[in-house]
Amino acid sequence: MKRRALHRAVFTLAAVYNVLWGLYAAVDPQWLFRFAGMPPMNQPALFSCLGMVIGVYGLLYAEVARRPEHGFALAAVGLLGKVLGPVGLALLILRGEWPVATLVLCLTNDFVWWVPFGLYLWDAWPHYRRTFSPA
Repeated sequence: MKRRALHRAVFTLAAVYNVLWGLYAAVDPQWLFRFAGMPPMNQPALFSCLGMVIGVYGLLYAEVARRPEHGFALAAVGLLGKVLGPVGLALLILRGEWPVATLVLCLTNDFVWWVPFGLYLWDAWPHYRRTFSPA
């Protein structure tokens, strides 16, 4: 696979980042609201749950790092989440429900991963296609 070592490093980093972010969100679910100057959430367990989901994605990224030739579908789902998350946040911001400061969520959780995940999907596509081509 082209750029295999790079892809392994990126997905290892993504795995560690997601697990750590998920743990932090579970331990301190009000951090974003303090950061953005918003009133505290009345249901902080929702943000803790978001942290759990993001942390679990870390396990999937670890699997992509372990076997990059077989991680296309996992990485595609990851990138889709990294695109749809900012779309949802943009809608909240445009409707005036959340302040622009909440974009901090997308800076490290989403935007920084678009290019490396996209590059990986580009490089992994031939391996994925071969796996599902007729014999």
